[in-house]
Amino acid sequence: MVSAVRSRRPGVLGLEAVERALAALARFKVIARILSVKNIRVIATAAVRDAQNGRDFIERGERAIGTRIDILSGETEARLAAQGIMMGFIDADGVAGDLGGGSLEVIDLAQDRLNDAATLPLGGLRLIDTTGNKIERAVEIVDNALASLPWIRNGAGRTFYAVGGTWRALAKMQMDRVDYPLRVMQGYRLTTREALDLCEQFRKVKKPLDLPGISGVARARREVLPFGALVLERLLRQMEPRQVVFSVFGIREGLIYSLLPPYERARDPLICFCEDYAALRSRSVEHAYELCAWTDKLFSDPALEETAEERRLRHAACLLSDVGWRGHPDYRGEQAINTISHAGLAGVDHPGRIFLALSVFYRHETSENDGAGLSDRLRSLVSKRVQRRARIVGAAIRAAHMLSIGMAGVIDQTPLSYENGVLVLTLPPAYAALDGERLRRRFRSSGRIGWQEGGSPILRLRGSTPRLRRNEF
Repeated sequence: MVSAVRSRRPGVLGLEAVERALAALARFKVIARILSVKNIRVIATAAVRDAQNGRDFIERGERAIGTRIDILSGETEARLAAQGIMMGFIDADGVAGDLGGGSLEVIDLAQDRLNDAATLPLGGLRLIDTTGNKIERAVEIVDNALASLPWIRNGAGRTFYAVGGTWRALAKMQMDRVDYPLRVMQGYRLTTREALDLCEQFRKVKKPLDLPGISGVARARREVLPFGALVLERLLRQMEPRQVVFSVFGIREGLIYSLLPPYERARDPLICFCEDYAALRSRSVEHAYELCAWTDKLFSDPALEETAEERRLRHAACLLSDVGWRGHPDYRGEQAINTISHAGLAGVDHPGRIFLALSVFYRHETSENDGAGLSDRLRSLVSKRVQRRARIVGAAIRAAHMLSIGMAGVIDQTPLSYENGVLVLTLPPAYAALDGERLRRRFRSSGRIGWQEGGSPILRLRGSTPRLRRNEF
């Protein structure tokens, strides 16, 4: 994607920046040849579209890359940004905004529907050129431009999806300021009040470039940060959304999404990732799916009632449950929580991501050995219910792996069921020898998770004498 390449002259692509962009295109041509890429798509956005010398740059760029460069219209930019959000989030509902160097694209989306859309000349570099780098002059320009879009008030009480490097840089500053333990931008969220407070810092200080955390922002982007913060602030004040969610999925991902057939678009991005990751890192994908069905029986008890989203996350945890099996036994839990919490997941928010990481952590670690460091800090970000469910799912997966050794075709023959309120694990004769102290210790070691509040139904290994209370499972 060819984006903003600024010149000292407004409306003109700078010579030095143009040469860097041409060199990048030539480099990608070589990379594509090495990787045997057959289909190369190159797109140019507002800075090129509106530049006086944009057509000349496109001609030189096409020679450098060896293929056509499509100059996107503002409407197409907005649509692709929204489709990027649709690719990265499940049932996205709200207004997406993509802030670039030359323009701001905004579009209303409700699940799979794209509604009102517009492009505005409010990119950070454009505002610098228009105002002579005087941010106080930009307030009226931004407000007037946003006032031309009365439909953005339809975002009130919904989610604003923030796309673009400038806004991600602002979010990174916030992460640094609060020492946020999960350094993943996709799905990071702030309340509207928190986002406004962050933006207002740039209005209240005389030297915004001295703000805490700005040293972690790329030097080339620091100049536009005050203008990006101003655009976000004025947008939020007019829209009044419930929250701001930051996305690394934008125009490029939207372009990929637009090329997918309908059946691929309909697939769950989180489950797809987990399935592929299980195929790469675990012993058996088939076993992972057996775990989904095996734990379905466990959660059929009304006392463990779960929402559709909680069920989806449990299935994702089952798919990821064995990805750390090659690690050293003493460090599998620690490695799992770090790997999964920072994996390139889509279709999941931060609490969901933490649930997955904790579930696989507890699959390897007992309740007596909760670990420290990252696991403690991540737990602080989620509710007690999420923590409790992660312990339950991790304990169930740990017991299942005790039976199956991570291989398919076993736990579907050792099912869980409920009989008169009693959870029963059935061991057929072929697997009767698996019953022993170690298996029972696995069940007992899970007993301190607080499985059920109140009541004392029992877990029985069919055909065995001892009985264990279900809240000791």
